Amino acid sequence: MSNQPIPSGAREPTLLQALTPLALLVALLALAVYLFGEDASYGPNQVSLMLCAGAAAIIGVRNGLDWGALQHSLVHGISLAIVPIFILLAVGGLIGTWILSGTVPTLIVYGLKLLHPSFFYPAACLICAIVALAIGSSWTVAGTLGVALIGVAQGLDMSPAITAGAVISGAYFGDKISPLSDTTNIAPAAAGSELFAHIRHMTWTTVPSLAIALVLFTVIGLGSSPGGGSEAFGDLPRVLGEHFDLGWHLLIPMAVVFVLAMTGFPAYPSILIGALLGALFAVVFQPDVVVALAGDDALSRPMALVAGAWSALSDGYRASTGNAAVDDLLTRGGMVSMLNTVWLIVCAMGFGAMMESTGLLERMVRSVLKAAQSTGSLIAATIGTATAANVVAADQYMSIVLTGRLYEPEYRRRGLDPVNLSRALEDGGTITSPLVPWNTCGAYMAATLGVATFDYLPFAFFNLANPLLAIVLGYLGFKVLRLPDGGSADGSAPAPDDAGTAEGATPRAG
Repeated sequence: MSNQPIPSGAREPTLLQALTPLALLVALLALAVYLFGEDASYGPNQVSLMLCAGAAAIIGVRNGLDWGALQHSLVHGISLAIVPIFILLAVGGLIGTWILSGTVPTLIVYGLKLLHPSFFYPAACLICAIVALAIGSSWTVAGTLGVALIGVAQGLDMSPAITAGAVISGAYFGDKISPLSDTTNIAPAAAGSELFAHIRHMTWTTVPSLAIALVLFTVIGLGSSPGGGSEAFGDLPRVLGEHFDLGWHLLIPMAVVFVLAMTGFPAYPSILIGALLGALFAVVFQPDVVVALAGDDALSRPMALVAGAWSALSDGYRASTGNAAVDDLLTRGGMVSMLNTVWLIVCAMGFGAMMESTGLLERMVRSVLKAAQSTGSLIAATIGTATAANVVAADQYMSIVLTGRLYEPEYRRRGLDPVNLSRALEDGGTITSPLVPWNTCGAYMAATLGVATFDYLPFAFFNLANPLLAIVLGYLGFKVLRLPDGGSADGSAPAPDDAGTAEGATPRAG
């Protein structure tokens, strides 16, 4: 989005103007939920975002901004979502072909054998954390292991919502700590800190938050029934074994995707390669299933194999096992399944573009900075702004970069080491992004895992605990680092801290 100041001749927006589109959005989203319930995300929310983008544009034009410039900002803002949109479509294809190839069914069967209900939730969280740490991608983990773990949860008669919370908690822990993660590299770049210093500084808020999440998942798991699953899913391994030729070799596409991610290969081609490998494995190892999916007796067998694999990529897998619950579990995927999410992302990014290009977002932040007099309140304001940017700008990258750009001079003026800012950007921007339904991350997780954002939100314990813990530590002054000279980077006098003394008077250890 545009970094340019308000053009000469245009009026600065008032605080009331800045808050108007946001208040309208909250009101419209609440009305959409009241009128349409769970279906609000299938059109009404998109309409709400477009109307609020229009309200922001009207305010901008009224303040003297040129519509042509606003339209250019709109186009540029939406263009930032193109890569996530292509990743989302590739994940849809991957889910379809991995079910068709037997990769997901194999993972489900192995998971049912290895994971007991009493420790399923913490195990799911920990597995996703380790893999995400290794590959640096929460999206890849959710689109592969997460999908399988949701299937395992249903087979064990466990809660899909709690499982989704465990998957997201683990995936975002690993994503945040991994040096391979894009957000982990973007945050220090936006704040002006060094990558590994940033990661070390994050451990003070991130590791305790994961420990809290694991304890809560363990407590919930210990109260779960040790039974083998509901009546509908009780014979899930048998049903899957009858309809697919299962085996460890079907996990090769997943291994390839993880290896590509670990070597730093871009996410979109990595996932697309995984989807195409799934289609190839389906043709080789599940030919009868592929032909049945094609559903056209007039086609020759080779053409039916091509049509079936192609259909899985575009429309997903359609199960017909005779067990309604299993069919509902396996009937998933395809690029078409992601189109509503793409619509949501485009509308949300357009709203965020208008809020920034009209200066409304910056006006809100300036008001927050005036109230943030202490170090603790500055850190809290940074986390709060990054979280709000996830709501308004609808993308974690925009949240990190926008907040970092707006707050970096203030951290420097107060003599605070930039690692404090980069950590706060991640504690607020990265962690809360999957908790917003129309954010690119929230929309992705809901579409991929098949669980509504507000359903898994109460159980995303890591994502809820991390920002709160970071704010508490900020007010306590624990691990708040100062610049080496004890003063501000620009030579000005340090601002007073919580106790009213100079912030740089007593440097704290890192």
